Amino acid sequence: MNIPFLDNWRKRHDVDPSPLGAAFDRDPEGVGELLAECELLRARVQDAGVTLDDTPGSLSALDQLPPSWRDDPEELPWIGNDAGLYLGTVIVRNVPSASWQVWPGGQPVVRLASGREINVVEAGLDWAVTGSPELSQVYGEAAEF
Repeated sequence: MNIPFLDNWRKRHDVDPSPLGAAFDRDPEGVGELLAECELLRARVQDAGVTLDDTPGSLSALDQLPPSWRDDPEELPWIGNDAGLYLGTVIVRNVPSASWQVWPGGQPVVRLASGREINVVEAGLDWAVTGSPELSQVYGEAAEF
């Protein structure tokens, strides 16, 4: 919702419009742990016999799952969001110097040592909806930088 007078008030009072961004500034490791939870995704894939252990191999296992979440239009965006956050978690925990960053609007992204930023939530949503790009492919590209 665009409320012009609220934007002006925030500017005058130095209020961060993104609670996630403010929390990240105070406790980046805590926010990283929060982003790694991905409860819905973990529950759904556990039902399919896949354990998410924060390794690149688990991304390949996710890529091989039948996309049953596409049958539920209400769950689809949540699975996609969680898949993106899980992808980011795997990158941050396995690619040297990769770290979480939060864009001013509150969007979590992963920044690589090269300075490249990956919008992992967008990648997760694309994967959940179309199956492409595969999560393991995004990870592989991030690991090359």
